[in-house]
Amino acid sequence: MRREPGISGLSVVFSAWHDPVARILNVDLLTVLIAILLPWSTTGVVIAAVLWIIALIPTLEVRAFLRSLTRPICVLPIAFLALALVGTLWSDALWNERLFAVRPTAKLLVLPLLLYHFERSTRGVWVFIAFLASCTLLMAASWLVAFDPAFTLKATGDRVCGVFVKNYIDQSQEFVLCAIALAYPVMILLKEKKRLLAGLLVAIALSFIVNMVFVIASRMALATMPIMIFVFALLHLKWRSIVLVSMITVIAGLAWAMTPRLCRTVETLSKDYSLYRELNIATSVGLRLEFWTKSLHFIRKAPIVGHGTGSIRGLFEQAATGPADDEIALRQFGASGQVVANPHNQTLSVAIQWGVVGVIVLYAMWLFHLLLFRGDGLAAWVGLLVVVQNVLSSLFNSHLFDFHEGWMYVLGVGVAGGMVLKRGAPGGVLEAQHPAKP
Repeated sequence: MRREPGISGLSVVFSAWHDPVARILNVDLLTVLIAILLPWSTTGVVIAAVLWIIALIPTLEVRAFLRSLTRPICVLPIAFLALALVGTLWSDALWNERLFAVRPTAKLLVLPLLLYHFERSTRGVWVFIAFLASCTLLMAASWLVAFDPAFTLKATGDRVCGVFVKNYIDQSQEFVLCAIALAYPVMILLKEKKRLLAGLLVAIALSFIVNMVFVIASRMALATMPIMIFVFALLHLKWRSIVLVSMITVIAGLAWAMTPRLCRTVETLSKDYSLYRELNIATSVGLRLEFWTKSLHFIRKAPIVGHGTGSIRGLFEQAATGPADDEIALRQFGASGQVVANPHNQTLSVAIQWGVVGVIVLYAMWLFHLLLFRGDGLAAWVGLLVVVQNVLSSLFNSHLFDFHEGWMYVLGVGVAGGMVLKRGAPGGVLEAQHPAKP
């Protein structure tokens, strides 16, 4: 028998330059890679994103792509970046600080590209599965670190119980998103009487929640989870079920509040506030109150277009105050002497730099992205959940500008939004994921 020569992996990659179907597949696989790397690596996500853009460019149909950019869901992220670039012109910060402050908005340019690509792709669910699988693996690693603190990639001085890589805030955001997002497929599987698979997803969701209860979780994740559960109940359950879910959530919250770790957290919040108010000590609660108070003062001075891109740190340096005889100690330990480039609130961060104009762009983007997911189906549910989580968590952090949470928003809205647009009817009315049979 004559043996045919095998096809090398390199030739398969090069064949994608001539095969449109293979090019689309390569872009999909790179998106899956980004979803896998996001819970684990910052550098890996950046490299994969650059490769993704390079792979996407040959697949663009120029006229269709330009038409897609005229939609508000695409115009507003681009306008955000444009505002950040123009805002460098009236900023008093050094040019390296201005350009550095533009970087957090640059990832929003990927959002229109994702919307365009997944409006034509059929593999958006692959990205969801990849992110869920990656977070599940991270959750398993978190349990291992909880039992063996040496099992971690973090340096000795930065080790935190239950955190294998990155930090507990990013980890909690991932776990909450995955746990609540699984509610919709579980509901669909139970309706289709696929109880085994539904039970598996329930077990994974509960594992995320149990990890946050007994290992580690951020306060922001604990605050946003009940609201996200209520959103699911309001959209997908009947009124009796909504009441039942609300009661279960309240009971679970009370039980959770009785756990020793959460009791210590509540006691710490109260103690931190007292230390800040009475002694000006830089506690977590006190710093946020200090940052927000000063931020409102900065906004009043330049309410329309703000102080310019990258101006936040300079403003806090000018506002740092304290006793003249102990200024060095105050800047190290006192709340009023702290200098930051992040006021820990997305609205305040935008308003300080670009005023009311920036806030309008921010809220308009959130609003149009929420309206994009007003239909039914898995993609609409995941996209809605991503936007709601980002809006809520941005009350206490600048999560749209943070690398990890910002990429969660870009990837989630881009992939889910493209899938929704693919199923959408003319005029923006979205078809249901499971249309009724005639």
